[in-house]
Amino acid sequence: MRRFIRISCLAGAIALVGTSLAAFVDTAPAMAQTAKGASGLPLPRFVSLKSRRVNIRVGPSTDYAVSWMYLKEGLPMEIIQEYENWRRVRDADGTEGWVNQALLSGERTALAAPWMRDKGQQVFVNMRREAQTTAQVVAKLEPGVIMRLKQCTGDWCLAIAGSMEGWVPQSEIWGAYPGEAFK
Repeated sequence: MRRFIRISCLAGAIALVGTSLAAFVDTAPAMAQTAKGASGLPLPRFVSLKSRRVNIRVGPSTDYAVSWMYLKEGLPMEIIQEYENWRRVRDADGTEGWVNQALLSGERTALAAPWMRDKGQQVFVNMRREAQTTAQVVAKLEPGVIMRLKQCTGDWCLAIAGSMEGWVPQSEIWGAYPGEAFK
């Protein structure tokens, strides 16, 4: 009997924490507009890697060990914290670490539905001629394809992937917050 009560109390506590966490996650994009880092820029915010080789460190200094190395220029990253000239970043897979700001670019890039990689099914993000679900498909992007973002409306982003340019649903990319608009 006691064991059942403890388990149900624990389940209730987990449900309460999960509900609180869900409320926080739902408000995160709105917070991106109001929180400022030491640089005066919003936190969190998206940037991209400026170099083909970027070390991610466990702390904000070259004195800290390298935990990961990225080998893809233009990869989108989310800045979640700032300390002097160091930025704590998160990638689409949730990996976090510290990068010197000189290795980051303000150019906006995004990944096509990275959460669909390796799902064992053929899934594509449709790039369309216009920002409408009924518009002609100009390209089918595989999950994980990197694209440059020219602008986002809050629902759609005008993007360039290779030699193709078109509109992709903002909900199907990682690199722009839901509802975020920019030119």
